[in-house]
Amino acid sequence: MSEEQVRRMHDGKGFIAALDQSGGSTPKALKNYGIGEDRYQSEEEMFDMIHQMRTRIIASPSFTSEHILAAILFEMTMDRKIHGKYTADYLIEKGILPILKVDKGLAAEADGVRLMKPINGLDALLERAKERHIFGTKMRSVISSYNEKGIHEIVKQQFAYGVQIAKAGFVPILEPEVDIHSQEKGRIESFLKAEMDRHLADLDDGIRIMFKLTLPDEAGLYDSIASDAHVVRVVALSGGYSREEANEKLAQNHHMIASFSRALTEGLADSQTDDEFNEMLKESIQAIYDASIA
Repeated sequence: MSEEQVRRMHDGKGFIAALDQSGGSTPKALKNYGIGEDRYQSEEEMFDMIHQMRTRIIASPSFTSEHILAAILFEMTMDRKIHGKYTADYLIEKGILPILKVDKGLAAEADGVRLMKPINGLDALLERAKERHIFGTKMRSVISSYNEKGIHEIVKQQFAYGVQIAKAGFVPILEPEVDIHSQEKGRIESFLKAEMDRHLADLDDGIRIMFKLTLPDEAGLYDSIASDAHVVRVVALSGGYSREEANEKLAQNHHMIASFSRALTEGLADSQTDDEFNEMLKESIQAIYDASIA
């Protein structure tokens, strides 16, 4: 991580491409891409196919730094290559910052939330990430219902790992996702913001972090978070919204940019010709970019 990279993330126009599907979400991502489970016989073959999909996206002439600030990678993707170069190096050559998903999945639900499982071996993973020229990290937990104890624990865990990662020389993205189907979504978001404000106030001056948050019911709710001195950027997850709906909500939040996964790849298919694939990706990227800079 360099100061120049931090400035690009803080000031640059564009959005973050989330390409970090892990073991649990890969079959669905491949299915949406037109590759059913009958096309692969093992987990190894499955991961080979998702890497081919990611390679097709990242290497596409439509996938450029003009619209994309960064890409979030799965750990296995960090260790794989695209056209002979490690994925992060390939991205950096395109002017796109590489970010690594570091969480190990979600624990069982308790108190209305799903905390992250312990991130065992985090220090060793960060050492490898440094060797692979990774800029930042991302880690996700989920809030399902309004429970002040659970939300408090989610934010506490995210900040604890975030500080550890920031001190190791990366910009961590904290992602306490709010389930878009929760009947108490707005109430959850108000309490979540208060908890994040409280933890931000306690951070040392040199700590810089980012947030990846569900698009809020109240437009502009996280504006003050985005302007905090510790915060490099606030990005939005699509959270199950269609691309059209996510872009519409994003455009109402002027201090958030996109970090979309499923909404980014919506409409892409293994069966498309390269011209068809690149045109669909171009249209998707342009729409998400326009919403991000609104």
